[in-house]
Amino acid sequence: MARNSDLSTMVPMVRIHAGAEAPHECCGVIVRRVDGELQYMPCRNVANERDRFAMHPQDLIAAEQAGTPVAYAHSHVYTSPVPTDADRDWMSRTGLPWLIVNHPTGSFTINDPAPFIAPLTGRTFVHGVHDCYGIIRDYYATELGIALTDYPRKWGWWEHTDGPDLYRENFAREGLTAVWDHASPEAEGIDADALRLLRPHDVILMRIRTPRENHAAVYVGGNVLLHHLIDQPSRREYYGEFYQRRTTAILRHRNFMQEG
Repeated sequence: MARNSDLSTMVPMVRIHAGAEAPHECCGVIVRRVDGELQYMPCRNVANERDRFAMHPQDLIAAEQAGTPVAYAHSHVYTSPVPTDADRDWMSRTGLPWLIVNHPTGSFTINDPAPFIAPLTGRTFVHGVHDCYGIIRDYYATELGIALTDYPRKWGWWEHTDGPDLYRENFAREGLTAVWDHASPEAEGIDADALRLLRPHDVILMRIRTPRENHAAVYVGGNVLLHHLIDQPSRREYYGEFYQRRTTAILRHRNFMQEG
């Protein structure tokens, strides 16, 4: 791992990259080459939002071929270089320091990784980190001690019926079983009999204005959902008609299935 004093020498390169990419965030990898020198490897940002970043997979591969990754870097445009909750979440996953540089001032922070899970309510939506699947993963980890795999997911996967399906392709391998399933396009939502099946910790799949299931929530009991909608803070919310009419399946983890 590189010393913080060494990483600070990369700030001028990140600032140049940040200026070229503004108002979007820049992102890149700091590697140690075979000669022992540090080098900043800029990456293309493929995120949809201006204040988010996602590194292009090919650029990540090129960075790893250039040397050993020792830190990640990105910019915050007109905002403090203090890491966001999403940044802290990703830092804990990467296990490497993060250099965050403000554009245009050049102020920066160097942040060491530490275990972190954001509060379950009030999160800012960041696809692939803090989204509807992310809130389910973190609920199961913090409240139930159950680890669910963090599957990579591309923005807009739910718009393409011939592409990967985050939920249908993976829920069984995570120990989840459908106790009610009505996913046909003609379905009009959950019925009264199925509502009586709901138990705390069940996962509810929904289809909201798309041809396939694009949203999921945790049922926490008392007719209340914990979920995270696009561009909204994560929250607990009444499981009312709007969500009931869009429900396509109820999934239950094997730890909560009654024998027989």
